[in-house]
Amino acid sequence: MSTIRVAKPEDIDDLAPLVDGYRQFYRQPSDPKGARRFLLQRFERQDAQLLIALNDGGSAVGFVQLFPVPSTTSLGSRWILNDLFVVPEARRAGTGSALLQAARNLAAEHGVAQLMLRTQTDNVAAQSRYQALGWQRDESFHNYLLTI
Repeated sequence: MSTIRVAKPEDIDDLAPLVDGYRQFYRQPSDPKGARRFLLQRFERQDAQLLIALNDGGSAVGFVQLFPVPSTTSLGSRWILNDLFVVPEARRAGTGSALLQAARNLAAEHGVAQLMLRTQTDNVAAQSRYQALGWQRDESFHNYLLTI
């Protein structure tokens, strides 16, 4: 079972390969320096919540990254669970579920009433995990992207 904790700037060397692996999962080219730079920005700007999963040996095996956004409709804030990644060798061992639960707990500690996420339509394994943990698929809204 993994240990989940809030990531610190000192974790960047462990997080950067995970972020790079996450990007490659989504068919982006490997860019370890870019992943490191991106993480440094998150810590400097303090614009994200980052959790890291460590295996029993203390090696980083996963992460989740959450971004706060204001919600006019709820007159509060919600967090977008933007990134969730577990290294292949640590999958199906409960690490992803533990990260999702830790994200939920962290949001509750911060008074956040709602978490949102999106996943690829063909990522059936992730979808079934989300639903098993109480996440509900939004049937009211469609996502649109505009590439600039």
